[in-house]
Amino acid sequence: MLTSKQRAILRAQANSLDVVFQVGKGEIGEALIKSTDDCLAARELIKMKVLENSPYSTREAADILAEKTGSECVQAIGSKFVLYRQKEKESRYAALLK
Repeated sequence: MLTSKQRAILRAQANSLDVVFQVGKGEIGEALIKSTDDCLAARELIKMKVLENSPYSTREAADILAEKTGSECVQAIGSKFVLYRQKEKESRYAALLK
């Protein structure tokens, strides 16, 4: 579980990130979950967007994907949200979060 200070640090790091995936009008399926999981394994911190025609709110999509991928929702603002999952080895953010 992230503290509020750790969330603030990760939010600052996420400002410069580009959106890597979009949640569209379809359900959050296995393909999106797998892609998100793979991306988290490689990058640790990712930004995603929920399109207007999606049946999910930003918070709902963030919570579903965080639960399915074992990550944490750092932030959900407007149509974008940020997920974080620390790597076992060679974490880029471990030193910042201490």
